[in-house]
Amino acid sequence: MTMLERLTRKLEGKNLSLVMPEGAQARVLRAGRILSDRKLARIILLGLKPEIEDTADAVGVSLSGIVLIDPADNEHIDSFARQYLDLRPGSGLKVARRLVSRPLFFGGSMVRAGQADAMLAGVANSTARVLEASLMTIGLAGGNKTPSSCFLMLLPGHEAGSDQALIYADCAVTVTPNKEELVDIAIASAETARSLLDEDPRVAFLSFSTRGSGNHVLAKKMRDAAKLAAQRAPHIAVDGELQADTALVERVANLKLGESGPVAGRANVLIFPDLNAGNIAYKLTQYLAGARALGPFLQGFAHPVSDVSRGATVDDIVTTAIVTLARTTIQNSGFRRLPSGM
Repeated sequence: MTMLERLTRKLEGKNLSLVMPEGAQARVLRAGRILSDRKLARIILLGLKPEIEDTADAVGVSLSGIVLIDPADNEHIDSFARQYLDLRPGSGLKVARRLVSRPLFFGGSMVRAGQADAMLAGVANSTARVLEASLMTIGLAGGNKTPSSCFLMLLPGHEAGSDQALIYADCAVTVTPNKEELVDIAIASAETARSLLDEDPRVAFLSFSTRGSGNHVLAKKMRDAAKLAAQRAPHIAVDGELQADTALVERVANLKLGESGPVAGRANVLIFPDLNAGNIAYKLTQYLAGARALGPFLQGFAHPVSDVSRGATVDDIVTTAIVTLARTTIQNSGFRRLPSGM
């Protein structure tokens, strides 16, 4: 069974809800229909209802069982505005009401209020806009100050129908993280791994150096970040700085370190020193190793949110939704019912 099949099974019978702020987009409608028909999520589409209905008619998508909400005309605007002011106390109520009436901000407010389990956007909005809305409504997880992203990399396995899963971070958001930001990224990535993989996270801080073999400030940054991560999150197995082969191959770890240890040679979460390295690495893995790159998935937020590419296909949206919702299943017991009027 592949990783994606396992994640899909996690959603069966959970009745989780997914809010999609770009409800009038044809690809969003088609993806929502697939998720609803497969009973993987209860779909909530945001936007002007006539526009959503017109697009659905044009592309032949039934809206049966899908919730439609017009954020600009909804009884929960005031409560969402007050909720927004809890995160941004310097704003006025009028400004807050205007912001949360926008679909991206309304969707994030629904997630924060427990009226949806996760949000997926990006088909018609830039990553910067999705990040901004998520930061201003959902907010960051406690103890985390750095929004980030990860890819779920699925490498072809040795057995038919199987694959090997690795988490790569950060590959899409934080360009030049300092050591404190790297720790935030690592802890968030470990939590992502814990929710998606059938094994405990083993986090490697990558460099061109292995535990001091290279004397350079860039290697020292990763070494210091690994030490700080071990202090901040002693429950997570971390090591670094490590070269990629030392992190992934037990034979190499034994040669270079004398032993593989809990992470070296067995890492499943790879933390890259900057966006250059992470982005290049995931694309090389994807195109040279035949891996499937799922993501990027946003991390570090109080609740799951994902940003898809504006060029995403319907299949991309469905897959991203499955992974995003799977991240909720460990703590989540089921769909939070919508209040009356929604």
